Amino acid sequence: MEASVRKDRPKHLNLFVIRLPMPGIVSILHRVSGAGLFLMLPLLLWLFGASVNADQADAFRAVAGFWLVKLLLLGLLWAYLHHFCAGIRFLLLDVHVGIELPTARMSSYIVLAVSLTLTVILGVLTW
Repeated sequence: MEASVRKDRPKHLNLFVIRLPMPGIVSILHRVSGAGLFLMLPLLLWLFGASVNADQADAFRAVAGFWLVKLLLLGLLWAYLHHFCAGIRFLLLDVHVGIELPTARMSSYIVLAVSLTLTVILGVLTW
């Protein structure tokens, strides 16, 4: 009977030392963007309701015109675009399209580039 060798493993992980590959970063950002969109849904619904209601038009202009709210909405725009693009990537991976390592890495770079580019374009158009 062979004795098992005990390896010294870290008791905690230093998140500042770990270097994730790009597919891991895109996956984490997909989860973060989904959570951010979910948590900000009440604000988005209120803004939408105020934008279509003539009685609340002044309140909508006051809130939506504030630079901090515009910055928050720009972040939510990125969250939506990233979540959408990464979701398409994950759906393709689920049907075994692009599962080879080089292709998976390239698709994660593409997702990040497309979501950031679309955010800049749409952000400039709507600012």
